[in-house]
Amino acid sequence: MKSLKLLYRSLFFGKWFYRISAGIIFLFVLSYGIAPLYQAALFAFLVFIFLIILDFGILFIRQNPATLERVLPERLSNGDENTLQWQIENHFPFRVYFELIDEFPEYWQIRDFKYKFRLEPGEKKILDYKFRPKERGEFIFGNMQLFMKSPLRLLHRRKTFAAQESAKVYPGFMLLRQLEFKTHISDPGNIGYKQVRKTGHSLEFEQIREFVSGDDIRSINWKATGRTGGQLMVNNYTDEKSQQVYCIIDKGRTMKMAFEGISLLDYAVNATLAMSSIAISRQDRAGLISFADKAGDFLPASHRATQMTSLVNTLYNLQTRFLESDFAFLHKLVKTRITQRSLLILFTNFESLAALSRQLPYLRNISRKHLLLVVFFENTALEQLASGEADNIERLYEKVIAEKFMLEKKLIVKELQQYGIAALLTAPEKLTVDTVNKYLEIKARREI
Repeated sequence: MKSLKLLYRSLFFGKWFYRISAGIIFLFVLSYGIAPLYQAALFAFLVFIFLIILDFGILFIRQNPATLERVLPERLSNGDENTLQWQIENHFPFRVYFELIDEFPEYWQIRDFKYKFRLEPGEKKILDYKFRPKERGEFIFGNMQLFMKSPLRLLHRRKTFAAQESAKVYPGFMLLRQLEFKTHISDPGNIGYKQVRKTGHSLEFEQIREFVSGDDIRSINWKATGRTGGQLMVNNYTDEKSQQVYCIIDKGRTMKMAFEGISLLDYAVNATLAMSSIAISRQDRAGLISFADKAGDFLPASHRATQMTSLVNTLYNLQTRFLESDFAFLHKLVKTRITQRSLLILFTNFESLAALSRQLPYLRNISRKHLLLVVFFENTALEQLASGEADNIERLYEKVIAEKFMLEKKLIVKELQQYGIAALLTAPEKLTVDTVNKYLEIKARREI
């Protein structure tokens, strides 16, 4: 009884089954008026029954008609294009038409996924699928359904592969890998980074070397030159290292807004991971602070080999209820926990000057002791509303309001700069590159 129930659940009729059935029924109907057609319809019916039995036999004769395995990356990168693979092998001695349906995590809402292909006898195949997670966390993949059709295509056999497994989506690390070799701003091949002329000298002396064309004549070491009998020698300096760089993530309600399906909070998380890696690669010490309505996370700045692992785990587990942010708590935390002058990169969002004015006193107090960079976001949806011509009153109203809010964002930048606070207004998708550029610019100008 159980085997019959399983067989019932595994058997489906194909399109050709219904098409041929409709044709035979039509012949039987016509035979009421045209008697000779009855024999032809009866013969077609018997042949059809035979083909159904044959198709059933060749589809269900094997207990394991195919092998199917899902290959998931060990870690998925949030906001980046990830690759999922399936490895399949045909065990039938004839060509089979397959249709694969995988049960993606419900939260991703991927409901239209179907993979159709065919395999020759004994053929193996690897299928690829590109997808882009839009939230951190652990997600569950369900079972896989494989539908099989023989060359007759009358019946379909469904085979369910139990393959429930979890996948962990970490902060975006794929862009981080692409940027690892682009951290030297003197390299003209660094796509995505500004080249900034370095001003002044670092406090860290490296070595004395021979003068070459293009060296700053102010770096000439006359005492060393005198000892060489006329060969000009210059002092060589290196960037000051072991400076503290803290990325501060606002987990409040203003960071819940989403662009291209990814929240501003997750954009900030991805940028923090990349920014921290770049800072550590330049031998600075990277740390992390997150805050919202209550105490958040604090990871002391360090350039230890294990620091990136700590950052990844902290960012992966970053949780919030998206309530009103408490900047007074942030000010107190910075004042008590960060005693050395540091570069503080604050990822937040202000939509109006009024919103900024409520938090400006705390930001000014923080900037008196530290170099504070406030990073907030352009509203790209407003840019679309503001572009183009207004052909009616409603469109004109939308355009004016959008331009007003865009102007207010620019006024926020000027307001912050007026009090000596560095500001960066950027589009969400450009956040990582623009933030790293700003960090490299600050380092090049010896502002910290």
